[in-house]
Amino acid sequence: MNFGSQTGRCLASPQGSQPDPNQEKQVFRSFFMTRRWCVWSVPGGALILLATWYKVGLDVRINEWFGDFYNLIQKALGKPGSITMDEYLGQLATFGRIAGLYVLIAVGTDFFIKHYVFRWRAAMNEFYTAHWQTVRGIEGASQRVQEDTMRFARLMEGLGVSFMRSVMTLLAFVPILWTLSAQVTELPWIGMVSHSLVWVAILFALAGTVLMGLVGFRLPGLEFNNQRVEAAYRKELVYGEDDHQRADPQRLGHLFGNVRRNYFRLFFHYMYFDVVKWSYLQFGTLIPYIALAPTLITGAITLGLMQQIVRAFGRVESSFQYLVNSWTTIVELISVYKRLRAFERQIGCNPTALSSEVTSDHARGDGRARMSTPKRM
Repeated sequence: MNFGSQTGRCLASPQGSQPDPNQEKQVFRSFFMTRRWCVWSVPGGALILLATWYKVGLDVRINEWFGDFYNLIQKALGKPGSITMDEYLGQLATFGRIAGLYVLIAVGTDFFIKHYVFRWRAAMNEFYTAHWQTVRGIEGASQRVQEDTMRFARLMEGLGVSFMRSVMTLLAFVPILWTLSAQVTELPWIGMVSHSLVWVAILFALAGTVLMGLVGFRLPGLEFNNQRVEAAYRKELVYGEDDHQRADPQRLGHLFGNVRRNYFRLFFHYMYFDVVKWSYLQFGTLIPYIALAPTLITGAITLGLMQQIVRAFGRVESSFQYLVNSWTTIVELISVYKRLRAFERQIGCNPTALSSEVTSDHARGDGRARMSTPKRM
C-alpha cells in the first residue's frame, strides 16, 4: 500500500513536490478547527472534562468511606457487640447512595462520549469524501475513509477518556496519598522517607513505562505493516468479484502468505511483550503491601486506614501506569493515525484537483460532482 514516501513527498510528481500542509492533520483539524463542528468539539469536550472530574470526586468519597467502614469492622471484630445493626446498615446505605450517583453519571457520560466521538468521525468523513476524486485512485482509499476513521474514533473513545480520567485521578488522589503517607513509619530496607508511598508509586510506574516502551518498540511498525498486507489481500478479492482473471488461487496464496508471515511476527513479539506486561502488573499488586510491611508489623495504623492507603495507592499507581495499561491500544492507534496521515499527504499533493473536476463535470452536465454536505449533527 503505497501512500507516499516516508519523507512526505507526493506520488506521481515529477518534481517531488511537498504536500500542502493545510491539508494535513485533518484528523484533528476537521473537528476542532472548523466552524461547523466546533459547536460539538469545544463545549462537548468541556462537558466531558467536568463529568469526568465529578466522577473522580465521587471516587474520592468512596475512598473515604472505605476508611470509615473498615474501622467499623475492626471495632466490631475487636470488641463484639460494640456496634449496632443500624450503624452497620447505615454505612452500607452511604455507599449505596454514592455508588448509585456514580453509576448514573458514568452511564450518562459514556452515552454522550459515544455521540461526541461519532461526530469526530463524521467530521473526518466529510473532509475525506469531499476530496474523494483526488484520492480515489490510491490503493486502499475506501478502507481509509470507512474503516480507519471508524477505528480511529473507537480507539480515541477509549484512550482519550482513560487519559483524562488518569490525569484527574492524579490531581485528586496524589494529595490524599501524600497526606496518608505521613502515617507510614518507614520503607523496608530503606528506612524513613518523607511521603514515601507517593515516591514508590511514581518510581514503580515510571520503571514500568520505560520497560514497556523498550520491550514493545517494534509493535507500531508491525501493526502498520499488518494493515498493508491485509489491504492488499482484501483488494485482490474485491477485484476478483468482477474480473475472472483476478484473484486466482496462486495470487491469493501469495498475498495470504504475506498476511500469515506478518501475523506470526506479531504473535511472537506480543508473546514476550505480554510476559513482561502481566508479570509487571501482577507484581505491582504486592507493592503497597511491601511498602507498608514495617508499619503493619508494628501496628501503627488501623485496618480502615490501611484500606484507604492501599486504595489511594492503587489509584495513583494505575494512573501513572496509563501507558503500560494502554500500550497495546496505543500501538493500534499509532498505526491507524500513520495511515490516515499518509492518506492526507496525497490530498495535500493536489488540493485543487477536486475543484477542477467539479467544474469539468458540471460543464459536461453529468451531475457526478454534485456534493451535498449533510446538515444533521
